[in-house]
Amino acid sequence: MPETRITSLRNAFLTGLLLVAPLAVTIWALRAIIGLIGGSITPLFAPYLPETLQHLPAIFWDIFTTLIAFSLITFLGYVSRNILGRVLGAAAERFIEHIPGIGGFYNSVKQFIETFGAKDRTQFSKVVLVQFPRAGAYTIGFVTNTTAGEPHSRLPSTHWAVFVPTCPSPVNGFFMYLPESELIELRMSVGEGMKTVISCGAVLPTWTDADSAKAALNRAR
Repeated sequence: MPETRITSLRNAFLTGLLLVAPLAVTIWALRAIIGLIGGSITPLFAPYLPETLQHLPAIFWDIFTTLIAFSLITFLGYVSRNILGRVLGAAAERFIEHIPGIGGFYNSVKQFIETFGAKDRTQFSKVVLVQFPRAGAYTIGFVTNTTAGEPHSRLPSTHWAVFVPTCPSPVNGFFMYLPESELIELRMSVGEGMKTVISCGAVLPTWTDADSAKAALNRAR
C-alpha cells in the first residue's frame, strides 16, 4: 500500500530526529558540564576582572574556566605519576586498608584490577568454557596456570587451574582444578571474556565461526 502524505511526513520527521538527536544530546551534555563547572567558578572571580573584560559574554568565561579545570585535573594526573604522587597514594591506600569493612573490599578490588593490568596480564592465559555449577550448564572461566605442581601430582589426569568469576561482579569467584579434557578453549581474549562476564552475556565479541563452536560443544559431550 503506497504511503499517505501523513505517513511520509511522519517517517521523514523520525528520520530527521534520529540524525539530530545525537548532536542535540552532545550539545546538551557540553552545556551541562560547562554550566556545572564554569557556572560555579566564574562568579568567584568575575567581579575582580578589569572593566574591559567584564563586558565579555558569561558563556566565554564559563568555557574558559571549564578548560582551566580540565587542565588542572590533567596536571594532577601527571603529578600523581611521580615520586610524590606515589608516596601520597601509598599513604592513602594504607589509610583505606585500616578502615573496618572497607579495607578488605578495597584490597580485593585492587588485586582484581592488578590481575587485569598491564603488569600482570599473563596470569589469566586462556578463556575457557567450564561445566559449572552442574554438568550440561556452561560458564566462562579463566585458566590461571597449566604448570604441573604438587596438586597436579595427586590427580589422575592432566588438570588446569581455572578461575570462574561470579556475575556481574567478577571480583569474587571459584578456583578449581579441572581436567583439561573437559575444558573448551575459546578464541576470545581475556578482556573480551571479562566483558562477557560483567555484562551477564549481553556483550559478546564478534564471532562468525558458529559451526566450529557447535562442533566443540559436541566433542565435549
